[in-house]
Amino acid sequence: MAKQVVHADEMSWVLNPGEPFLGPVRDGGVIVARTSPGCWGPMITPDYPSGHEVTKPIAVDGAEVGDAIAVRVRRVRVLSLATTSGTDLPQEGHFVGDPFVAKRCPNCGTMNPKTYVDGVGEGSIKCANCHSSVQPFRLESTYTVLMDVDRTLAVTVPPEVAGEIAKEASSFSFLPPSSKQYSANLMARGEIAGIAIPLKPMVGNLGTCPAVPIPSSHNAGDFGAFLVGAPHEYALTEEQLEMRTDGHMDINEVVEGSIVICPVKAEGGGIYVGDVHAMMGDGEIAGHTADVSAEVVLEVSLLKGLKLEGPMILPRPEDLPQIARLRTPEEIEKAKKIAAFWGFQLLEESLPIQMVGTGKDLNAAVECALSRISKLFDMPLPEVRNRCTITGEASIGRLPGVVNVTMLVPRHNLESHGLWNLVRSHYLSL
Repeated sequence: MAKQVVHADEMSWVLNPGEPFLGPVRDGGVIVARTSPGCWGPMITPDYPSGHEVTKPIAVDGAEVGDAIAVRVRRVRVLSLATTSGTDLPQEGHFVGDPFVAKRCPNCGTMNPKTYVDGVGEGSIKCANCHSSVQPFRLESTYTVLMDVDRTLAVTVPPEVAGEIAKEASSFSFLPPSSKQYSANLMARGEIAGIAIPLKPMVGNLGTCPAVPIPSSHNAGDFGAFLVGAPHEYALTEEQLEMRTDGHMDINEVVEGSIVICPVKAEGGGIYVGDVHAMMGDGEIAGHTADVSAEVVLEVSLLKGLKLEGPMILPRPEDLPQIARLRTPEEIEKAKKIAAFWGFQLLEESLPIQMVGTGKDLNAAVECALSRISKLFDMPLPEVRNRCTITGEASIGRLPGVVNVTMLVPRHNLESHGLWNLVRSHYLSL
């Protein structure tokens, strides 16, 4: 029986439509998730085949392939007190083809070996079979941030403080009881000290289960490209990669108060969430950011028959680019006067959406987003390019290949897909 509230308290590394989902949650119901850090924790945990640990997918009652699910981000609360991050250096001999997925002990050759922790610092994670260090990644330039009790501000700490944090790494990370990752704080590193950074929590991985098994960190066109023809069990073909749902967005508009509209490509949808960041600038230039444990509350609404290829975002009004914000009454009045003076009455009603696009690089990601807008709204691609130029823009979510393209969409195009009231109420209620 479908529940009004589902607690997502189990973790997953691979999104697999063949495995049972949690739930189901009712249409209009709520998911309360306790998430663990993404990126560095899973990256230094050789036991599991992914660079992310996310919640186990939750079914939405009545969701069928070809539908969509509107996910309202009601709350994002940072729980971690400290986290370690930085740029990465993959270590040859410690993986096969992909250091996020196919981790290998360099001594005994065991794939994704069971491991244990011996001390702190790089080299502290050991293979349970032969006791050799297993390091799919090493940290290059590194920082550890320590947050205030209200989780509103963070400060990067010097190495000696990072070393003290490492002694109680999991406690400072506030790992959920069901988490299987090692805390990145174990690394005891911090070369960039004394920077004060305001927190703006955002969700890096939020979406639906793909139609084929995909490691949660690779559910996007850029990371997913590493799976095409890969020398491990999660290898995909180009055609299978199109079955992804692009939940690994790393788009910093996905914050408390935003809506993500997700495609349903597996029965039940399978909503999952993880990889919350304490803060992140556009592009995630370092490849990683301050990953934290968090409490995330989501409200779901089923949109029957809305067939999407990838996610659509309705950001908070203040997070929209200036060019795409709702026109003020003064601007509308001026536009009407121009139209009246020149003898025409047509004045288009429109509202902003952001379409997510992913690909091997940014150019491919932009083309993906534009194509998705064109197909969804039955609009010629050249017209989409024009509209995105004068009423929107392309923003970088993550390098090398995730973007969110903003555009004002005419009312009749939104109404034809049953989206006008949803989009209008979102912007007018905030």
